[in-house]
Amino acid sequence: MYKREDTKPVYVSGVKIGGGNVTVQSMCSTKTTDIDKTLAQINSLAAAGCDIVRLAVDSHAAAQAFAEIRKNTDVPLVADIHFDYTLAVKCAQSGADKIRINPGNIGDKENIRQVVSACKERKIPIRIGVNMGSVEKEAERRYGRTPRAMVESAAYHIRLLGEFDFDDIVVSLKASDVVKTVEAYRLFSSLYPYPLHLGITEAGTEYSGIIKSATGIGALLLDGIGDTVRVSLTADPLAEVRAAREILKATGLLKTGIEFISCPTCGRCKIDLINLAKKVEAALCGVDKNIKVAIMGCAVNGPGEARDADIGIAGGSGCAVLFKKGAILRKIKECEIAETLIKEIGDM
Repeated sequence: MYKREDTKPVYVSGVKIGGGNVTVQSMCSTKTTDIDKTLAQINSLAAAGCDIVRLAVDSHAAAQAFAEIRKNTDVPLVADIHFDYTLAVKCAQSGADKIRINPGNIGDKENIRQVVSACKERKIPIRIGVNMGSVEKEAERRYGRTPRAMVESAAYHIRLLGEFDFDDIVVSLKASDVVKTVEAYRLFSSLYPYPLHLGITEAGTEYSGIIKSATGIGALLLDGIGDTVRVSLTADPLAEVRAAREILKATGLLKTGIEFISCPTCGRCKIDLINLAKKVEAALCGVDKNIKVAIMGCAVNGPGEARDADIGIAGGSGCAVLFKKGAILRKIKECEIAETLIKEIGDM
């Protein structure tokens, strides 16, 4: 099985995908033709920790807008193309850093040749995007709507690009079914060294979608599979980026940024732990410090269980103790807990 360290690296502008590196992606929810709104969302996503941003290009007007957007941001951009190969060529010519296509739905081999030629000339990688709903008819006829059919479909597309000596390829094999998605990625990684774009497609709304995505993406990352991640949600794309980064932190692949831990509530807790945790977490959103912060409800779940935290509090009766690295520093009134902790973190 090819682990992420063994996958063939490709480069999206200066961002490496594969060869051991894992990146975060999202996709703009704005109309690409609305250049100002799209640029604003790209900048917001990048500020939140998104490495690569994808834009839908579904018309020649969108392709023209993509070219203008490209001139006004340094964030690596992916053009998402379906059916019309001329849009892929146009975006490659206007500065796309990566093209996302399904080679099987853009027409005959001459169309594919033109897309490959435009990408080869500019050293632009292509992502082969296979979804359960878009497997090749022959693969579905032979294997049904199964992980094997998805892998065979991807293999067919790889061969199509290979006919034109193109090998800078990223592959995705997404389904809304978590188990089938995981099985497809595991099977593919046992056969091919191409870097993998992980995701659960059409995962759902923010709550259910994050759970499904964390289950599938997390399982694969812990297997050593996966080189770039998108959490697909029916929500603000910023939520996708935050979720992806938390998944990478939980699987040990992202060491930067604040790691926030808090205990569940129970009858021992004598402070408003839920609102306190929410307030502190919101205040720390975007703080660029590589530290672990603990919000613990009582002495049982206090400094002892959170002794590896850099800083935290443990609740008492209308108060809390402030601790660093498991050592208690002082007691704080309940009304001062959040502000004191936030200030202490700011001074670290």
